[in-house]
Amino acid sequence: MPHDRPVHLRWRSLGLVAVGGAIGTGLRALLAAAFPPGDGISWTILVINVVGAFCLGLLLEALAHRGPDVGRRRGLRLFVGTGVLGGFTTYSTLADDTAQLLDAGRWAAGSGYALLSVVLGLAAVVAGLWLAAVLRPRRAGGAS
Repeated sequence: MPHDRPVHLRWRSLGLVAVGGAIGTGLRALLAAAFPPGDGISWTILVINVVGAFCLGLLLEALAHRGPDVGRRRGLRLFVGTGVLGGFTTYSTLADDTAQLLDAGRWAAGSGYALLSVVLGLAAVVAGLWLAAVLRPRRAGGAS
């Protein structure tokens, strides 16, 4: 029976992540090509990672309060969260860009870029979680 298998081994789940990842990666590649790095620093990748972190926080908080991670909610999480946003964001490029800056002797730029990316990414996740909580419909009687 297919539901006896873990989610990560189900063909439907793998397909959702793969298609979503292709969409997110394609969008990132288009944006990175349209806005190339300036002075060795890829501000586009930084913005992509921060926007992706915000969207992931927003999505996961919204889904968490709509019920268990099954059915459509799980499908949406896998397609948009793991797939689209996983392909859209690229912390491996952040690591590579940082390494290139450090290899070029640009220690302040490299470490500043890495630190700024991580701090802004964390702040974006928190902002996404907060916004989803604020926008969450409240049930009658004060229960949420």
